[in-house]
Amino acid sequence: MASSLIPTVKSAVVALLILTACAASCKRDSNKSAVMDPASTAAVKTQFDVLRDSVDLKWRNMTESDDQKIGVTGLLLRELKSQPGANTAQLQGLEKANTRLKVRRYTQQTMASSDLIDQYDAAQDSLFRVLMPVAAPNGNAPTENARNFVEGLQQLDAGVIGFRVQYDRAAQQYNNYLKLHQAELQSLGGKYAQVKPLPLFTLGAQ
Repeated sequence: MASSLIPTVKSAVVALLILTACAASCKRDSNKSAVMDPASTAAVKTQFDVLRDSVDLKWRNMTESDDQKIGVTGLLLRELKSQPGANTAQLQGLEKANTRLKVRRYTQQTMASSDLIDQYDAAQDSLFRVLMPVAAPNGNAPTENARNFVEGLQQLDAGVIGFRVQYDRAAQQYNNYLKLHQAELQSLGGKYAQVKPLPLFTLGAQ
């Protein structure tokens, strides 16, 4: 009688093991689908794209303002060259330095090296230190156009810090979101699998 029960017990044990294995497998699959739920991943992608667009907008606003500053500097130099007794050689040298600024300007990636930011700022500051006393000696510009250009440059220069603060805020939000949702973004593949944190102007904020 006891021997006849052995196959039954073995069958029950085998069935129990199979059920346990299936339950564990289902649990793993359930956990995996919860992490990579398509609806959740799509929402992460949408929010990430919004944050990236915000960063790009802030960067574009900042660089367009800097482009405008370079452009107004060029107009001021042209105005000064047309004045009697102008030091043409000096002004031409300043024009060349102004034209080179765009080439020297950092990008969203290269600004990870703070030296590039410092070098660019130093080049622009050096240009203005020479230009302003020539454009408006003792605060008096030679023409109305020159005075307007000088005032415009002063306003644009005063706005630089504000643009950088706005960019840093947007980039920090982007970086924080990327850190929290790296797995979902990598699961999307393509460009989302390669995204990296963005450097900031305020390095201490990282």
